[in-house]
This record gives sequence, C-alpha cells and structure tokens, in this order.
Amino acid sequence: MAKNANLGQAKAAKNDEFYTQYADIQKEVNAYIEYNPDVFRGKTILLPCDDPEWSNFTKFFAQNFEFFGLKKLISTSYAIESKKYKTDWQPTLFETENPMYNVEKSRIKGKIFTLTHDTNANGRIDIDDLQWSYLEGDGDFRSAEVTALRDEADIIITNPPFSLFREFLAWIMEGGKQCLVIGNMNAITYKEVFPLIKDNKLWLGTTDVRWFYQESTNSPLYEAAHSRWFTNIDHGARHKPLQLMSMADNLKFNKKLKGQTEYQHYDNYDAIEVPYTEVIPNDYSGVMGVPISFMDKYCPEQFEILGSTQRGCHDLVPDTRKYDDYWECKPNGERTGSSGGKTNENGNLLKNDGVHNYFENIEGRQIQSTYGRIFIRKKQ
Repeated sequence: MAKNANLGQAKAAKNDEFYTQYADIQKEVNAYIEYNPDVFRGKTILLPCDDPEWSNFTKFFAQNFEFFGLKKLISTSYAIESKKYKTDWQPTLFETENPMYNVEKSRIKGKIFTLTHDTNANGRIDIDDLQWSYLEGDGDFRSAEVTALRDEADIIITNPPFSLFREFLAWIMEGGKQCLVIGNMNAITYKEVFPLIKDNKLWLGTTDVRWFYQESTNSPLYEAAHSRWFTNIDHGARHKPLQLMSMADNLKFNKKLKGQTEYQHYDNYDAIEVPYTEVIPNDYSGVMGVPISFMDKYCPEQFEILGSTQRGCHDLVPDTRKYDDYWECKPNGERTGSSGGKTNENGNLLKNDGVHNYFENIEGRQIQSTYGRIFIRKKQ
C-alpha cells in the first residue's frame, strides 16, 4: 500500500482525484441513521465532485435510496479537460455504450446523474435507475449551474478536492445547507473554518478516513493521516461528555503528566496548557488550551469553545505579549535567522526543554511554542 507521501505529492500537483471507500461512507452515515432514522427522509442530496463511474458516494446512496426515504439524489462530475492534473483517461463502457455518448462532450463537459423513481419498472429504486446527461459546463462546483443544484438540495455530501477545501466549505455555508464532507483534521485551525466550529455551525463526524484510492481499476490504497468527516448534521457521539479527573488527581496519577507538579500557564495568554485531552481537569473553571484532537471528543453541553491560537481567532482570549524582540534558536543554541515574531499568538510557555527550537531575548528569557491549541472553558 502507498503511504502519506503520495497524497502530499498529489496535493502539490493538484491531483485531487482520490476516492473514498464504500465501507468508510457506510460506517459514517450509519451513525446519523442510528441517531435519527429519519435524518435523510424526504431530502434531496447533492453529491458534487462525484463521478459514480468511480466514486462510491452515488453507489451507496442509490442503493439505500428507499431505505433512507430520499426524495432525490443528484451527483455531478468534473470534465476531464478541466482538471489540472492530466492522466491517460479513457471513457468507461458505462458512458460509451449509452446512446447519449458524445465523444467531444465527454472530455469538456461535466455529467449530472439523478435518481428519483423506478425507471426500469423492477419494483425498486436503486443504482440501475440513475439517469444521466451532460452538463452545459464542466461541472465546477463554483459554476452557476452546479450552484443552482446546491440551492435545490437539502444536504451536500462528498469528498471534495482537498486543495479547495476552504472554498468548497464556504460555498456550502453560503447556501445555508447541511453537509457531510471529508477534510484534513488540521482544517479545524483554518481561519475560514474555525469560526464555524466555535459558533457550533460545524463539527467533526464520528469516524476518521485513512485510506483512499484513485481513478483506476487497479489503484493501490493511499494513506492519508488525520482525514476526518466535517458536518453540521447532529449525531450521538458529540453529546457524550468526557469522563475526567480533578487537577490534583491528574497530576498524581496520570502518567502523561509524570514529573509535573502543576499545570503550566501560558506566557502570553491567561490560560493553562493542557497537552492531552485526557488530562483536562474537571474542577478548573478558567480558560484551558487543548490540542485540536480535543474536537474529536467535544461535547457542547460540557464545554464552550472560546478561540484558538490561529491568528485572528481568539478575540475572547487575547494574547498579552509579543515576541518581536526575540530570536529563534536551535536546541544547541545556534540562531536560525528567524525572529520571535513568528511565534506571536502561538501558545507559548516559559521553558526550554533542550529538545526543540526555542526563542530568546536579549535578557536571556526563553520560551517555547506549543502546537496549535483550542481555548475552552468548562460550562457551569
């Protein structure tokens, strides 16, 4: 199996043609059905960026059309000539053996697939009842043509091009739609995404997605670390409160805090550093900085989200110190050439562990920055 590097190379090359496994779609969607059996009933679902000749999203929802009680299923594909990453593409038999096949349109036009009723009179509505035609344009989700389909739909579900995740999510929110889409876990910290999470307009789904495949009958599986579902459809997992210990008990018994006698306070925020979700103290009422992986366990009834260390995303927790007069050093003390300004608004701690780079000023004051943090406070 191919590893993470392949996805990174593909991102650099704008090759966004990575598809989701059927089992991953099924596992995630089932969680919403279990929480609310009628979540999709009477709804129109749009699957953009989704060619059912290769993608499993259309296959899954078409096969479950009647079980979910869908009103309409729409999926669209993107024209091969409009893709930035070129391949030795050939149309499939599904297309070439259809009377509607047009050799010129096949390369420059997107396609639209719709499912509403039993077209072949076999007594059930499924993938064999899909109807398709060429779009007027290339199928770009930003086009007026696909945007009109967005406006018609109730829910948008897909694995969007990861190089366009920010823009795609904004497109969904602009339409005021429910969604279930795949993105990198680090998207939580994007300045375009975090405000939606903070305001409880977007949250993580129930599972991660680790393996993808490409548009090929013999494609290997590609590993993508930290890929998650993002949604604004409710599910039961987000309403399960974390079981936590007191601050004193964490310091005494939790091995991840071994050697610590207290929770460190940030040098530039009025908040304490909580390096692991499982060591969040249940008896602390102030502001805490937690890893972004906390969002996987976030219960809105238990905690409120106040901000993050992403620049421009912490108005409720303002930073109290800048580091423009500091310089960055390697663990051996050698200067890197970077100024301390690069760590402004990070969560910074007054320390030097001798392992990681640090920042120092002319007075010999040394600080080190944490990874990205989310600021939370326990609800009373």
